[in-house]
Amino acid sequence: MIPNPSFMISRTIPSTGETIPVIGMGTYSTFDTNNKTAIDSLANVLNIFYQGGGRLLDSSPMYGNAERMVGMLTGKAPFANELFYATKVWTRGLEHGIRQMEHSMELMGRKVIDLMQIHNLTDWKTHLPVLREWKEAGKIRYLGITHYTSGSYDDLEKVMRTEPIDFVQFNYSMLERDAEDQLLSVAAELGVATLINRPFGQGRLFAHLKNEPLPGWAADLGIESWGAFLLKYIIGHPAVTCVIPASSNAKHMADNMKAGEGTLPDERARKKMLDFVWAL
Repeated sequence: MIPNPSFMISRTIPSTGETIPVIGMGTYSTFDTNNKTAIDSLANVLNIFYQGGGRLLDSSPMYGNAERMVGMLTGKAPFANELFYATKVWTRGLEHGIRQMEHSMELMGRKVIDLMQIHNLTDWKTHLPVLREWKEAGKIRYLGITHYTSGSYDDLEKVMRTEPIDFVQFNYSMLERDAEDQLLSVAAELGVATLINRPFGQGRLFAHLKNEPLPGWAADLGIESWGAFLLKYIIGHPAVTCVIPASSNAKHMADNMKAGEGTLPDERARKKMLDFVWAL
């Protein structure tokens, strides 16, 4: 079981009962770098993430140099073996998929990957049997499927209802709420853990809110930033297991981690949060 600091809220992975902190970290764009200054900054961000209680790092071969950066940065960290490593297979064909996943493990410096996902359902009927074999052999601990658009929710649901899946990853934010009407309820029904990507609507929510002050009542939920406000709305939904915002900014990462502490909004509070944002 992952050791979680007591101040970080955790949720249960239904297929095993293992718990995981509700705030994880994505690596899309932010970890795709070879710049020395950027790498030093990311090392600081990773440390803030860990010290704040975060554990799950999500990457993909699609993200350029991100998997290599994950491996390099975590390989230098004393807490490397306390993290939960998630990545994806993103190619077509059996042999191509196997080679890609083996390469991802090498890049990330892991003999075992905690979660291997089929990225955007690419050739999933080919890759899923391999993931089952690898899970049985202990090369991966969990398997999952992903997509980033609501237009693919029906496809995700069909796979979830016909195949045993540990995790499903999809987009969900105040800006993109279709998951509330479909995937979150399906995941809860079937006992599938959920990873939430694009929690800030690809930055569009920050653009909407950047010149607005937080409401005074946000302090009742321990919220001190818009980042924490938007993330608390998401993790306030009981079917959300972990949300994975990406950031290369130390202050923003610290704000993100604060969302996983203290009180979570109930349905009434979540509606109040949503109404406030869209009244601006």
